[in-house]
Amino acid sequence: MQKLSRRQQENRQKIDINSYSNIQEVIKLLKSTATAKFNETVEVHANLNIDPKYADQQLRTTMTLPHGNGKTIRIAVLTNESNFSESQLAGADITGNDDLIAEISQGNINFELLVATPEMMPKLAKLGRVLGPKGLMPSPKSGTVTTNLTDTLSEFKKGKFEYKADKTGIVHISFGKADFTETQLADNLKATYKSIEQNRPSGVKGKYFKSLYVCTTMGPSIQLDLSAFE
Repeated sequence: MQKLSRRQQENRQKIDINSYSNIQEVIKLLKSTATAKFNETVEVHANLNIDPKYADQQLRTTMTLPHGNGKTIRIAVLTNESNFSESQLAGADITGNDDLIAEISQGNINFELLVATPEMMPKLAKLGRVLGPKGLMPSPKSGTVTTNLTDTLSEFKKGKFEYKADKTGIVHISFGKADFTETQLADNLKATYKSIEQNRPSGVKGKYFKSLYVCTTMGPSIQLDLSAFE
């Protein structure tokens, strides 16, 4: 068994109960465990009572946090040449059509988000095996297939992002950085919970949330009682 470092041991000792029911207390504790030598990401992991293999139990949507998530992403736009100028003025980091498709097919993916206009989607079909596993395939549901590049790019540049449940029914979301204030992190955490709750799949029967944990990149998990959000 791998031995825990002194830092990890000290962080684990800070967590003295199984579940916390006060958001402010959890955020304060969370920030105290961010002791790595870099600005750690703060994450929420929600275990849901869903089975994503069924269409009516899948969770995939977008949201924008009140204070952003502290990440800057590179956005690529796949569109006709007539839209190149608009996408570049709107903040696209990469713009292309057939040349961009060729780059992607060769495995050259230098972006974290791909936005496409509808007429380009048939050309993307052959790249499903490349983009799908990375979660980069554009879709209308995630807002990454659009006819309004200016508004779409503006939203994503402001921090809009997509999240979905993995195959085990767990949602993993980054809701800030360790250097955010306690108020910013609390607001973002509440907004994250609200978004998951409001996008409850229609096929869910009975209890929706099984458990919810928060942590920093290198810190221990802290369980948050769902009553904290009531």
